Amino acid sequence: MAPTPNVKEATGNQSSWNTLLPDFPKGPLSKYRKKASFNWKEMAVFLDGEDIIRLKNRIFSALESDPFFAHHPGEELSREKYQELTFLRCKRLFEYDFLTQQEIIENPLKILNMVICIGMYDWSPCLQFFLHCGVFGGTILSASKRFADFAKKIYNMEIFGCFALTELSHGTNTKGIRTTATFDHNTQEFIINSPDFEAAKFWVGNMGKHATHAVVYAQLYTPDGQCQGLHSFIVQIRDTKTLLPMPGVMVGDIGKKIGQNGLDNGFAMFHNVRIPKESILNITGDVSPEGKYSSSFKDVKERFSAALGSLSTGRILITAVSATNLKLALSIAIRFSATRHQFGPTDEEEIPVIEYQTQQWRLLPYLAAAYALDYFSKSLFENFVEFYAGLLTKQRSQRQADLGREIHALSAASKPLSSWTAQQAAQECREACGGHGYLAMNRLGEIRNDNDPNCTYEGDNNVLLQQTSNYLMSWMNCIRSKRLSFKYEMHYYIRQEKAMDVSTGWSEADIRSSVMSGRDSVDIFYEICLPQLRSGISRSIYRETTAEVAKCVSFLFKQLKDDAVALVDVFAPPDFILNSPIGKASGEVRLLVFHVYTFYSCVIHKWNVHNRT
Repeated sequence: MAPTPNVKEATGNQSSWNTLLPDFPKGPLSKYRKKASFNWKEMAVFLDGEDIIRLKNRIFSALESDPFFAHHPGEELSREKYQELTFLRCKRLFEYDFLTQQEIIENPLKILNMVICIGMYDWSPCLQFFLHCGVFGGTILSASKRFADFAKKIYNMEIFGCFALTELSHGTNTKGIRTTATFDHNTQEFIINSPDFEAAKFWVGNMGKHATHAVVYAQLYTPDGQCQGLHSFIVQIRDTKTLLPMPGVMVGDIGKKIGQNGLDNGFAMFHNVRIPKESILNITGDVSPEGKYSSSFKDVKERFSAALGSLSTGRILITAVSATNLKLALSIAIRFSATRHQFGPTDEEEIPVIEYQTQQWRLLPYLAAAYALDYFSKSLFENFVEFYAGLLTKQRSQRQADLGREIHALSAASKPLSSWTAQQAAQECREACGGHGYLAMNRLGEIRNDNDPNCTYEGDNNVLLQQTSNYLMSWMNCIRSKRLSFKYEMHYYIRQEKAMDVSTGWSEADIRSSVMSGRDSVDIFYEICLPQLRSGISRSIYRETTAEVAKCVSFLFKQLKDDAVALVDVFAPPDFILNSPIGKASGEVRLLVFHVYTFYSCVIHKWNVHNRT
């Protein structure tokens, strides 16, 4: 058994903590910080390490001192202005160059932490930056060395990119994508074409106004008329100087969204757009000058999975983004709950609402989830880094193949779990803060709305659960000595599910009868297994417990409530980044009155100016 890690040995001395993490200002929250059973600085250094904390401090300090990132209370930007400002902020992030290549090699987790830090301020410029560098740039880098010069232009911002997979009528069903890329061996070009508007690329981040190039996914057709499946191509969609559409390209913005309106999601259609033969991203296959197709993947399914390998990148990021939204919402709600006084033992004495068990039941399980998801998302990211390194070095080992399948399955499961958990938590935190939670300036509504698309893009959550279940079913084959047919695997799966009768209404006799009658096994799977998976996640989110477990949990809440503020202090960003009057590090809720007064002063001033003119 491995020894328990010594926190003090791992985190150094107290003087270094104080240098890295200054004390919080005195205020109402000081009471709970004194009650904590641990040193929050020690915990922060233990979880992140000094290097990561220095990086966070560097990013937070840079954003706070930069006029481009200044907050303007009481001023609501139009969507057009917000998108312009977001793009300027994205360009500014390139100028900072927060990480050197050597730092990334030494500690790849710094990339994830950089994304999280910027996202804590605002997800729109963060995602715009990541979509260009990570998804667009990363996909191109994983292809071949012939794109090395092109990659330099990406990171110099000479071009700006997007990742065009989803179509208007085909999102999660990527096999149904209908954009075509037909090879013309006479001109040595591919012809990119959208057969109709339903095949228009849609929901593409960065495409609405700013992208000059796109990684476009299309069905590859060789001169003999054969479809070789889904492949990716670099397509220029706008002029790099004027940003006007290229010939044959119709491109634009899709309109206002529920959240993340700084990010310009767009659409594009292609009318026989010709691109050079070298523009194919030969990750899974290539075409010879004579028009003959070749691929290093003999299995069609493996080729398809490799072609969509970039989707795992997005799902892993969404897991971390959702965990971050969870932490932001909890930072606000728990700090406010520790300072907001309501009711009490006497009419003259009111107590903080965090002392009430109902508030603890609402918030503390999500606090535990935040720590669990944070650790998991970072662990998954480290596994992905290993897998991505294998892609770049063209590894074909069994470990590489197994790692790819496992990352795909884990990311397909963690995205629904984390995004649904964050979504439910944001709503619970909003309600737990009462009317103040509903004020836009306190940011809980923004966090909830910005998290909402995490449940949908890079694969609908319900559909992704099926992919994870397929992976688990395949493992049942590996661990059993005798290989069974799908229908008996299904039978075995159902027998092991103790809650079967409660959650689906199916008994073992029902399953046996359905299987023996010849009913389609896929129908059985969707009717039984999928509800089980969804039910499991729902139980984890809604915290369904038995009476005995509830007693134990209530006992733990009494112990944890005094540590709740300190546990939030470990991951809460500075006040400038959190940008919530009721989530201030000092706990001075009276500052809310000042912010409201400032907001309405701005409104009244504008009204007076308007009347004078």
